Amino acid sequence: MSTSATAFASTTSSRAAPWLLGLVAVVWGINWPVGKAMLAHLPPVWTVALRTGVGALAVLLLCLLTRRLVLPRRADLPVILSVGVLHMTAFSVLCSIGLQHVTAGRSVVLAYTTPLWVVPGAWLLLGEAPTRWRLLGAGIGLAGLVLIFNPLSFDWHDRRAVAGNAAVLLAALCWAGSILYVRAHRWVTPPFELVFWHALLASCLLLPMAFALEGVPRIEWSPALVSQLLYGGVFGIALASWAMTTINRALPATTTSLGLLGVPVIGIVCSAVSLGERIGMALVGALALILGGIALGMVRGRD
Repeated sequence: MSTSATAFASTTSSRAAPWLLGLVAVVWGINWPVGKAMLAHLPPVWTVALRTGVGALAVLLLCLLTRRLVLPRRADLPVILSVGVLHMTAFSVLCSIGLQHVTAGRSVVLAYTTPLWVVPGAWLLLGEAPTRWRLLGAGIGLAGLVLIFNPLSFDWHDRRAVAGNAAVLLAALCWAGSILYVRAHRWVTPPFELVFWHALLASCLLLPMAFALEGVPRIEWSPALVSQLLYGGVFGIALASWAMTTINRALPATTTSLGLLGVPVIGIVCSAVSLGERIGMALVGALALILGGIALGMVRGRD
């Protein structure tokens, strides 16, 4: 590819990245109540394994149709491991385990404490010193997350609840590590061509893990379960994983993590509508803080 073509592609990617970030926020926000609903039919690790397998098949089909299926190069292996292990496997399994004991709305809030790790990590490891507006946006957004979480009202004597919340917080740390590495990675193969290999690696890890931890599941198939698997695989994994890889290349890690604070907003609203989870005044105030933090980080982030 010529220098001018490369520059054009980079500019196009940068312009599209904020829109892709908004799309991912909607898709992943909806995916939380969908994942919670699937746990009524499947054990947690099998839920992630089957959903990831569907995603891998969807990406494979798309790559074949567009003739973009390629073998990864040696330089691609670190980023395949980063996304496949830290995000698609560790993050997904830990969140699914946490969802057994934590409401979908609360889980999505805890999972998106990722900026707590990304902002200092990007500063220390990538040299991305945050502007005062990004710091202020992160602080306001995280204040909203703390308001939703409200640790003062949490029952710390409930071991299952503690373990569930801890699992989701650990998932956030794993995802932060993936975001930071993807941002620092020197790309050889374009992101789209690697999405299949991310999902394939995750599937190869998840299926043996599901058999070892949960045995052979007894699945009562229904149109609802099939539609949930298709949504989680095609949109939650195939589409969103490609979009996130493109976003991470085009936007600073701090901006990406701030934009993803929109996911808990969508997730909480969808959980209230589809699962009947309660929305109180504190939750409404917290959502306003999160949206305010996103606006400051995204609009004034370059000041």
